[in-house]
Amino acid sequence: MKSAILAFEDGTIFRGKPFGAKKTVLGEAVFNTSMMGYQELLTEPSNYGNILVMTFVEIGCYGINTEDSESSKVMASGLVVAQDCDVPSNWRSKMSLSEYLEKNSVPGISGVDTRTITRKIRMNGSMKACLSTEDISDEEAVRLAKSWSGIEGANYLKDITCKVAYHFDDSAQNIRPFELGGVHINNKPRTLPLFKCAAIDYGANKSLLSSLAYSGFDITVYPASVSAEEIMESAPQCVFLSDGAGDPSAALQEAAVVATLMKKYPIFGVGFGHQVITHALGAKTYKLKFGHHGGNYPVRDVETGKVKITSQNHTFVSDGESIKNAGAIVSEVNIEDNTVEGLRHKDLPLYSIQYVPEAAPGAAGSRYPFDVFYEMVKKNS
Repeated sequence: MKSAILAFEDGTIFRGKPFGAKKTVLGEAVFNTSMMGYQELLTEPSNYGNILVMTFVEIGCYGINTEDSESSKVMASGLVVAQDCDVPSNWRSKMSLSEYLEKNSVPGISGVDTRTITRKIRMNGSMKACLSTEDISDEEAVRLAKSWSGIEGANYLKDITCKVAYHFDDSAQNIRPFELGGVHINNKPRTLPLFKCAAIDYGANKSLLSSLAYSGFDITVYPASVSAEEIMESAPQCVFLSDGAGDPSAALQEAAVVATLMKKYPIFGVGFGHQVITHALGAKTYKLKFGHHGGNYPVRDVETGKVKITSQNHTFVSDGESIKNAGAIVSEVNIEDNTVEGLRHKDLPLYSIQYVPEAAPGAAGSRYPFDVFYEMVKKNS
């Protein structure tokens, strides 16, 4: 059997079994600690340009279904797993992970020591990498890894945003949180009245828009390149900024649009949207050593002292001191490294978070971000 290769820019080589597409790709190798949700991660726009290294032992056990993708295609460049499952078992499964990757022209490598790879990334930081399921030499793979331009300074928005504005389909099927038959969870009615919301798509997840709609918003989605004038002409009551990928410091045009809109409308940003708000305020972002990718990140609300466990998927983060100097307030922080996880403004109806909101409200006592946004819009309408 031909051998697949994962090569890093520093010359480190891992050989394993190829699966998925026969292809050579370049990207930034990032490890993700999620135990499940590989279909969502592969299709999540914020993973554009990433070679995903899954830390969980076996990936692909429940296959791929037709409902859970976060976008219309696979966004990750490649997939690295310790072991892939050839024969998935789940009543919702339509194909295996390998078949899905091959269909979407994405290569994968299995049979490698993902613990060693994860430790390497943690010690040395995220690195440029080459993943190939073709017949190339170690030297060629390392050369290709070194040749990749990297994520710093990269603007990926044109590749992951919608092409034209559209009204989000708010039929009951699209706004209902995930349910299983016979399990009565997340079944509260949709919040009313509905507020007209302009959502700017920097790489919006399907579930993110569904949760926003479910929380009481009538959404029109706009491409990342939308102008402030086009948004204002539609007369929304609020603006939502989605998650995305790339270096937020390269999205200065988008930040300038947000700087205009924040003076007129309540605004809520998530992930990349939070970082764009940071630059719109005149504050800064910087690249983390190896990012936050996966679940179980503890975040503390500065005001209440309460801690929530969050899912995250980002490489860049907002600079706390520059946020304070810009007249904003750091509202939430990561307990593990004290990085900024949320901000508010002293004078403007402005709210943003770095982590990923859950698909529905969490434990009692935690404030659901979309409900916070709803109350903010309600107060300012």
